[in-house]
Amino acid sequence: MRLGVYNAILHDRSLPEAIKVVADLGLTGLEINTGGFLPATHVPTMDDILVSDAARDDFLGLFEGTGVGIAGLNCNGNPLHPNPVIGDKHSEDVRRAIRLANRLGQHRVVTMSGLPGGEPGATRPNWIVNAWNSAALEVLDYQWQIAADFWRETDRLAADHDVKVALELHPQNIVFNSADVFKLVELTGATHVGVELDASHLFWQQMDPVAVVRHLGPLVFQAAAKDVRINTENAALYGVLDNSFRKLSPEEPRVNLGGDEWANEWPKNSAWDFVALGKGHDVAFWTEFLRALHEVDPDIYVNIEHEDTELGRIEGLEVAAGILKAADAALEESLQAS
Repeated sequence: MRLGVYNAILHDRSLPEAIKVVADLGLTGLEINTGGFLPATHVPTMDDILVSDAARDDFLGLFEGTGVGIAGLNCNGNPLHPNPVIGDKHSEDVRRAIRLANRLGQHRVVTMSGLPGGEPGATRPNWIVNAWNSAALEVLDYQWQIAADFWRETDRLAADHDVKVALELHPQNIVFNSADVFKLVELTGATHVGVELDASHLFWQQMDPVAVVRHLGPLVFQAAAKDVRINTENAALYGVLDNSFRKLSPEEPRVNLGGDEWANEWPKNSAWDFVALGKGHDVAFWTEFLRALHEVDPDIYVNIEHEDTELGRIEGLEVAAGILKAADAALEESLQAS
């Protein structure tokens, strides 16, 4: 399998330094953020690359001889946000990432499906998590129309540029499980929109990532290696949809998500946490995860995403890389024996 790292955790250093980190981990790919919720820290010459062959070649030259290549582009955000300050920017970031991927010889852009408001004139997204009442289904009908229009057009752009767009099944998005994936494809007739299979967001929903990979099959375009630990005592009391987040003040370090929206502080007694591979699920699980991905596409990129707050940047990558490489070796051994 092709194993790499999503670069957001390495935004504290230059691109050549980030590439060296990946090489030192024994991995071969770097998935590069190009906008959306996070800035394109490692592609400061993006506008030049889009129009200049020299700028493109200079950028690609940073990877030459390193043993590390570009493992797709990432543009996670909310392209359907009803506030145009956020939605218009994030949707244009997705389109620009598709064009940039084509310029760089890449064929994968990771992003999110997005989430509209609940009705015309809304200024904030509305995530329907349990549509038990008729009004909630009416909201979803309205949102799906907006989503279908955007992704139908975006699919055509992606096809024109020989790029496949991989949607992360993330909370607060209209597409967050496998049924939603099939619905989006059916509504749009998409041929170049599918899934980035991030197991972490399936774990907390009590979904089986291995089963989901096999269920979606060729709609899985890319994968993220990120684990989740269920804190069973807290989950028993609060459930996995606990909303005990704390709003951070402007004086505290916080991540801007666009406009005047910011990431909140994670609950103290959380029902679940993002953790490095191995802290939630062992090598045996990740071996089977890779096996399912291998059945779909032996050349698929599986990129570590590090959001374990208990571990430092490099420490967390080292832990995850150790587990992922062990799983890959176990998979390879079993394939050779069969």
